[in-house]
Amino acid sequence: MSRLRFDLPFEAARLHALSSPPAVSAWNYHELADLLPAESALAAAAVLVGLVPRESGTAVLLTRRPEHMRQHAGQIAFPGGRVDPLDRDPVATALRETEEEVGIAGELIEPLGYLDPFATITGFRVLPVVARLDPDYQARPAPEEVAEAFEVPLDFLLDPANCEKVSGEFAGRVRHYWQFRFGPHRIWGATAAMLINLRRRIVPDRIEAE
Repeated sequence: MSRLRFDLPFEAARLHALSSPPAVSAWNYHELADLLPAESALAAAAVLVGLVPRESGTAVLLTRRPEHMRQHAGQIAFPGGRVDPLDRDPVATALRETEEEVGIAGELIEPLGYLDPFATITGFRVLPVVARLDPDYQARPAPEEVAEAFEVPLDFLLDPANCEKVSGEFAGRVRHYWQFRFGPHRIWGATAAMLINLRRRIVPDRIEAE
């Protein structure tokens, strides 16, 4: 790992411990309960919320999905995916998927803890794994899964002024979601919601847009 100094911009204790993945209900399940099966029937998945120490401050690694994908075409996402039966835990899933999608090997990643579980409209219960990424990593996106890998300053994502809460009607009722706009990128849906959860965990005094 690079020796660039990396002081966490928050107390690690504000995350769920790696030794005990959170078994609580997904924090947003009530919003989707009319669209999803029982929570116990949701497919298990994990993503990597990669924090990269830079001289200018901590950044967050994100990816953009290819336009040709059947689901989530062109969307911004964390590296990650469905838990494989051979994965020993959600951390193993996040590390495996990160290497498969963007070519970052596990030895360049230091897991720190979990965010809260999140339910997706596509039927997954996702555990986000917060981790430190070696700043010397070289992203090598797998073109069938990732069109681009890029970084966003963590301070930008933690600033409530950069987040917009949007309402829209879907499946018979009004629903709400968050979005960020960073350069040409629109970060919304599940990814934006997990970033909101990151903010709530590490700087609970900051309030997102109402």
